[in-house]
Amino acid sequence: MSLLSEAIIKKAITQLGVKEIPKGSNAGPEVEIYLKSVGLGKGYAWCMAFVYWVVNESAIKTAIKNPLKKTASVLDQYNSRPLLVQKIPQSGDIFIMDFGKGIGHTGFVEKVVGTQIYTIEGNTNADGSREGYAVCRRKREIKTIKAFLRV
Repeated sequence: MSLLSEAIIKKAITQLGVKEIPKGSNAGPEVEIYLKSVGLGKGYAWCMAFVYWVVNESAIKTAIKNPLKKTASVLDQYNSRPLLVQKIPQSGDIFIMDFGKGIGHTGFVEKVVGTQIYTIEGNTNADGSREGYAVCRRKREIKTIKAFLRV
């Protein structure tokens, strides 16, 4: 795992438990910081904004250039960074899910165990929704993931 990937996982862990205020609003102090990092105000889906913010904060801390595009769109991030795309996950990767019609979800791979990834992701919940209300740990099958971005 790279120095940046290690810093990303450490930073993402510090955000576990962050919740929207009020629940279901795509708002709240921390959520609005994530959204602001990609140029948006409250009220937008924020999984990619969370990922961008964590990577950016980690890049600053490690003095490594942030390799991500400043966007809140999961699929725009995926499509604009082909050199980062990987098919086999490892800890520190960003997972990309594609539900069709421009709808996606993303987060970080904390660890890989067999055919599953253990993740840290924003705008989710205990049920694994892509329109949740918190930063949570989740478990997902690798086969449900479109690709991984390695930073």
